Amino acid sequence: MIYSGTVSAATEGAILGIPSIAMSLTSYTWKNFSTAAHFARDLAQTVKDHPLPKGVFLNVNVPAVEEKNIQGVRITRQGHSNWMDDYHMYKAPNKREYYWLVGERREIPDDDNIDDGAIEQNKISITPIHYDLTFYPLLEKMKKWDIER
Repeated sequence: MIYSGTVSAATEGAILGIPSIAMSLTSYTWKNFSTAAHFARDLAQTVKDHPLPKGVFLNVNVPAVEEKNIQGVRITRQGHSNWMDDYHMYKAPNKREYYWLVGERREIPDDDNIDDGAIEQNKISITPIHYDLTFYPLLEKMKKWDIER
């Protein structure tokens, strides 16, 4: 999720105090956006009626299936997918080389409380995300470390 441009845009919106939703279709090749569009419209109204807390946005993933095949909506937590990463080199129109991160999931959890698990079961996944990535349980412990030797 931290590499997603869609999530980055929603993060910036949340930082600026703009109610934000990162809406993604789970395929690069599926051309039918109607399911995602209908859901986005309805969810935007819901967020308007139930404002998000400061600094929070929603990360939504819509399975690439016909609307009739959607098996519901699941409020999920962020998963920790295991990916086999690869980088492809391309040339931009200005002849400069750039690299694009691509990959393939190795394992998909069989748990529809996790975003990837819900998507695998053709459920729309909604994960509330807060942009503060601080790991609070370690803060107080680190203050006792002898870092300034």
